[in-house]
Amino acid sequence: MIREKSGKNPTKLPKGVIAVARPSFRRERALLKRGVWPVAGCDEAGRGPLAGPVVAAAVVLDPKRIPKGIDDSKRLTPERREELFEEICATASFAVAFASPARIDRDNILRASLWALACAVHALPEMPKHVFVDGRDRLETSCDCEAVIGGDGLVLSIAAASIIAKVSRDRLMCKLAQDCPGYGFESHKGYGVPEHLAALNRLGPTVHHRRFFAPVVAAREKHQAMTVETAVTAMETQVNSGIPVGV
Repeated sequence: MIREKSGKNPTKLPKGVIAVARPSFRRERALLKRGVWPVAGCDEAGRGPLAGPVVAAAVVLDPKRIPKGIDDSKRLTPERREELFEEICATASFAVAFASPARIDRDNILRASLWALACAVHALPEMPKHVFVDGRDRLETSCDCEAVIGGDGLVLSIAAASIIAKVSRDRLMCKLAQDCPGYGFESHKGYGVPEHLAALNRLGPTVHHRRFFAPVVAAREKHQAMTVETAVTAMETQVNSGIPVGV
């Protein structure tokens, strides 16, 4: 249960319920008062999955038209994320960027994520003068960049970006599920849940899987061994039956 404290007399909560404050527009408003604008928030979705890209988003909220209820995407139901996604897209400036599994394999997950975040910032309709990014690492941008640990629960623009990134990635994984039936991408979105691990073990990796994540490596090695064993068995059958190999 989430309640926001405000004022000198916060609402009393039932015993055992912890109050969690929603992200605020305070930091963006402070910069706006100093004449620093546009100010963007950025966040990514999809660092942990075994399949699919990392999706990054950058958002510049309109101070006069901020949708109500924006929060860290992880605190919202899928239905509420979808609603807020549409409201943010209708009222804010935003951009989305993708780091493919191939880039993740080449650069590692952290570098690929930071690259996608920087791409999203530079893809905004107007380059911001200041950027808030969720996490410990600042981005390589031409404007000031401030890293905020736990920023998706503190800074409203970052929370908005978390919603855009999450919904964009979820929709993409549902489309990939149509191309790769049997893996359950539409339900687990590529995360390493038991259903996904079982499909990997049964079917082997797809081109959308991250080659160097441990469960994918194990599944690939298993299926390569099975392929070799099948080929050897077929060759032995030909030899034993008197059929010339290669005919």
